[in-house]
Amino acid sequence: MVGAAPQFPPSVTVPHPRRPRRPLDASDRLRGWYENDLGWPVVPGSPLRLVVGPCFDVLDVPAAAGIAALRHLAPASPVAAQGGRVRLLTAPGSAQELPGLLTWLEWGSLDLDLSALGEGALMEAPRRGVEWTPGESPVTAPVAPPWGEGGPPAAAGPGDSAQGAAVWVRPPGSGREAGASLPTLSALGGGGGAPDLVRVVDTVATQLHRIRLRRVGAQPLAFS
Repeated sequence: MVGAAPQFPPSVTVPHPRRPRRPLDASDRLRGWYENDLGWPVVPGSPLRLVVGPCFDVLDVPAAAGIAALRHLAPASPVAAQGGRVRLLTAPGSAQELPGLLTWLEWGSLDLDLSALGEGALMEAPRRGVEWTPGESPVTAPVAPPWGEGGPPAAAGPGDSAQGAAVWVRPPGSGREAGASLPTLSALGGGGGAPDLVRVVDTVATQLHRIRLRRVGAQPLAFS
């Protein structure tokens, strides 16, 4: 009688030892915060850059004019600074509306130092944890920039731009909170909690015009 074939236990595959997971560096953590917590698309690299348009547009103005507009913003309205300029984050589509809005406010004929970033533009991502701290709450900051004429402080570190790294004057809250606090035209005459873009732009334009007049008045007269 022929016996049955012997049964051998199934082979056991020994797993390979796992490689230790690389700890996240500051750039990885910053990218994760923007992408996962805020839902803002980014472009990897050094420096990390935010994609403008899908979640917000940007008004780029000199520091003095930007600080003057803070009183018209909600406490959670994101505001950044870099190289002596302030970037006011506004609702998507604001950049496209800006020329018509300036004309409606009768500022369209003046050459103002005001630019808008909209769909397709990029903005350097302010680093988390290095917010602007002038010794006074940014919510109640004075009109004049407390850092003086030299612009906001530059954050030193590898990969910083030549003009200093971007920093937060007012960092954003959660993704939903940040979106609801962006200045928008739809707030005009409405009862919502979003800041009114018209007031923000009018304040910025007024301050820019005053700065322009002071510069013109400070120039020496030319005699023939």
